[in-house]
Amino acid sequence: HDEPSRHLRHRAAALSHRPPSPAMSDKNACTIRTRKFIVNKLLQRKQFIIDVIHPGRSGVPKDELKKKLAKAYRVKDENCIFLFGFKYAFGGGKSTGFCLIYDNVTAAKKYEPKYRLGRQGMAGGGGT
Repeated sequence: HDEPSRHLRHRAAALSHRPPSPAMSDKNACTIRTRKFIVNKLLQRKQFIIDVIHPGRSGVPKDELKKKLAKAYRVKDENCIFLFGFKYAFGGGKSTGFCLIYDNVTAAKKYEPKYRLGRQGMAGGGGT
């Protein structure tokens, strides 16, 4: 009769002394996951859906995501990375968008629409 209650007390004590997870303790932490990864040789790019998990933050700046993706995919020039179409989950904590990583800047200028080049700060766009 006394055995189950003692077990529950021990379990509750073990849970209360657990250190906080690193994602929850660091407010600036974000995790990037990719889905539907395609290497498109015809357009000289890699394209995929990007899921960003950012607990405790309303959103993650695209510049920060570009730096992380450049490091992960070994991209020398961050101007070859295009992020767009982000949707933010209700309640925060998760964003989903689209990413294109071109092999070089000339391929990006050749195939990307002018408005997206303008957003990137490259020549030929009137984006704001």
